[in-house]
Amino acid sequence: MATSKTGSIGFATRRLTRFACLFVVLFSLASAGVVQADYRAVSVTENLNVPWGMVWLPDGDLLVSDRGGKLYRIRDRQIVAEISGVPKVHTNGQGGLLDLEIHPDYATNQWLYFSYSDQKTWGLGSNTAVARGKLLGNRLEQIEVLYKGEPDTRRGQHYGSRIEFDHSGYLFFSIGDRGARDTNPQDPERDGGKVYRLHDDGRIPTDNPLLGTTKPAVYSWGHRNPQGMAVHPESGELWIHEHGPRGGDEINRLKPGANYGWPILSYGINYSGSTFAEGTERAGFESPLWYWDPSIAPSGMTFVTSERYPDWQGHLLVGSLKFGYLVLCKLEGDQVTEAIPVLEGIGRVRNVRQGPDGYIYAGIDGEGIKRIEPVTPD
Repeated sequence: MATSKTGSIGFATRRLTRFACLFVVLFSLASAGVVQADYRAVSVTENLNVPWGMVWLPDGDLLVSDRGGKLYRIRDRQIVAEISGVPKVHTNGQGGLLDLEIHPDYATNQWLYFSYSDQKTWGLGSNTAVARGKLLGNRLEQIEVLYKGEPDTRRGQHYGSRIEFDHSGYLFFSIGDRGARDTNPQDPERDGGKVYRLHDDGRIPTDNPLLGTTKPAVYSWGHRNPQGMAVHPESGELWIHEHGPRGGDEINRLKPGANYGWPILSYGINYSGSTFAEGTERAGFESPLWYWDPSIAPSGMTFVTSERYPDWQGHLLVGSLKFGYLVLCKLEGDQVTEAIPVLEGIGRVRNVRQGPDGYIYAGIDGEGIKRIEPVTPD
């Protein structure tokens, strides 16, 4: 069930309510002369285990990271190369080779950015690292680690780890709380449960909110495990979503120096059913734009700008690992007003992005990459 911060709908009536709302939407669109399109998921490439990151090169090739540590080049629906030179990753629970992004001026400098679980000392666990390397042909070279979360831990959860450049060229990335919710997220001088901001070469921006502390790269804190990050195409603001525990997944708009409350505030409860948070709102903490209860396990997100999807255009798509569908989050200005499951049964959505061809692509655990295409009438 999807809920805003101001209300909720009973789980038992979720499906009935969804159908009723869909009927109203369809009737309204028909009355306005707008055609409601149908879509299908078409396989692009199969045989990928956990397709975590997706990014397109200027020549149209698609790079996909598989969490197990492989990086592939895809062209014309085929894996045409495995990229060599990728650092060894610590495949530990949710860790591995994670997100991908290219430099805004990639055509000139060939810098590819990636996040992964990096192990400093064998046997002592790992933490999230963000690095870059030059993609020369089918090999990564000149690799530089720009940031490494500390300390390493044997815990296998909450590496976070989406990467995004904003319109000003700053590099943002997330590190989850690494399973230490009572220590990391609410301490701005500890890694974990944070979103970070760097220059493209790893330098600390001089207007970061925590300059003078031991963690000057931190941009915001009080996060649990952000695995969705996208730039709003009009405002230029960064939006993220993050996993809650049992309930309480959130969509948030990033603000410098803001505290998003985890684990003091949450719409979720412990997996055992017990409570832990003091509530859902408190002065000095950011409230989510939207939350889900029960959890959908969100992963990946993209703003739809393409004219290929006239009824989705101008809104936000979020992937669901738990329920195996996409969620169309309807927007009015900077607010989420409704969250509608679409393409149910597509599979465990690990990532969703709009490609340069205007099509939406979804990375599906255990399957590969699927492209969302309009269904044209015969």
